[in-house]
Amino acid sequence: MAGFNRAAEIVKRHKRIRKRVSGTSDRPRLCIAKTLRQLYVQIIDDEARVTLLQASTLEPAFREELRGANIASAERLGALLAERAKEKGVATVVFDRGGHAYHGVIKAFADACRKGGLQF
Repeated sequence: MAGFNRAAEIVKRHKRIRKRVSGTSDRPRLCIAKTLRQLYVQIIDDEARVTLLQASTLEPAFREELRGANIASAERLGALLAERAKEKGVATVVFDRGGHAYHGVIKAFADACRKGGLQF
């Protein structure tokens, strides 16, 4: 398909999503960024413009056991983020999938967060 650029489509989709999704102090935004090798997640209060907490597959625990942005890594990262969110007192979030389709790694991450106690 001539002229198709996957990265440009993801950016376009993400801009469209961000028009509707915004985090507040009561319900911050859970943002996920995905590359072929890593996953990065943040919980952000958009009103105060502050990142409440973050996690990624670059952390030492992930580097020793799991490699890549795969479903196993996403499930482990979701559980870790849910645990950290409980410690910070965050119970409900707005999910920002970052322009990615809701399947595979993104869905596995979201399901692990829900299983860990976060509500979307």
